[in-house]
Amino acid sequence: MRILCWVSVALLLNACVMPAPTVMARDDKAIASANNPRTVVTPPTPSDSRPPTFPATATAPTVASLPAAPGSLAARADVQAFIRQMAAQHGFSQTELSALFSRAHAQPDIVALISRPAEGKPWYAYRRIFLTAARIQGGVSFWRANRDALARAEQVYGVPAEIIVAIIGVETSYGGNMGKYRVLEALATLAFDYPKRADFFRKELENYLVLTRDEGIDPLSLQGSYAGAMGLGQFMPSSFLSYAVDFDGDRRRNLWTNPRDAIGSVANYLSGHQWRRGGPIATPARVNGGQYPVLVDRKLRPPDRPVSELNRQGVYPVVSVAGNQPALLLEYEGDGGMEYWLGFDNFYVITRYNHSQLYAMAVYQLGQEIRGRI
Repeated sequence: MRILCWVSVALLLNACVMPAPTVMARDDKAIASANNPRTVVTPPTPSDSRPPTFPATATAPTVASLPAAPGSLAARADVQAFIRQMAAQHGFSQTELSALFSRAHAQPDIVALISRPAEGKPWYAYRRIFLTAARIQGGVSFWRANRDALARAEQVYGVPAEIIVAIIGVETSYGGNMGKYRVLEALATLAFDYPKRADFFRKELENYLVLTRDEGIDPLSLQGSYAGAMGLGQFMPSSFLSYAVDFDGDRRRNLWTNPRDAIGSVANYLSGHQWRRGGPIATPARVNGGQYPVLVDRKLRPPDRPVSELNRQGVYPVVSVAGNQPALLLEYEGDGGMEYWLGFDNFYVITRYNHSQLYAMAVYQLGQEIRGRI
């Protein structure tokens, strides 16, 4: 996921031994086209554990031939150009999309939020956000409530249960805070009012409209982060389309109120980014001498230095690690000074979910704390 490097913190401050589960088989009746009424469903409230239901019949919104509402997104020329693109490329009705965007507005505070991501904090401050007693205990409870799904996800995808649980914990406090912004408005605001990442968010807006059409969901009904991420695991629309799975066989991919689907989808995402079953993630390291400072990696890239080479330059893992294991030397500003860690291939995979070394370390450490209490 992800832009994902911004998503989780904003919310909280505001090969396989078995085949993967079948991705939701879409019912043709639930897939709208330019010539068919759209089946619309409103996702259940967080207290409702059922997945969204899809009515057998539904009527598309009635659209009057009226000008776009003043101040709405539909009143903008750039949005109208986007609507024409969606009609040409994906068969949407321009009239229906204009009606949809007439009910949506840009949210200026979103641009302010995305311009100051919390990943700029030092590690000691960032860690305090996520490594709390409440989040650890919440993870223990979530694990116990979903033990079977987590065990199956680990068997199918090779991703440890504690990593799946920790990601959901960091992202949304186990579903307790999935965001307050309309996803449509968040994505549209960033697509049209945030030039720095406009191309990225315009594509995500395109994916979102396709997703909600295919899944039979009212585009105005979903709420998420200021960056448009959704559900327990905070998937961007492109990630939903690529990695969301129906993990309990009910023919729905419900990442909002079905923890089983969320668990399977998080695991599938990591597996799809080359998670190595049984591989190490990270370990503390000792450093000495004058060579190690130039070895510190601050870029997000796969590990490429064997541990044996790091040893020769004054870097030593505190636990036994194979000499040919590729690793990154990581440096974090802790409460008592600099901390040094080795990050391995699976550590890098976690940064594919959220492009931040701080995030990946928070996930790893939270997962270890939770596992220690199971």
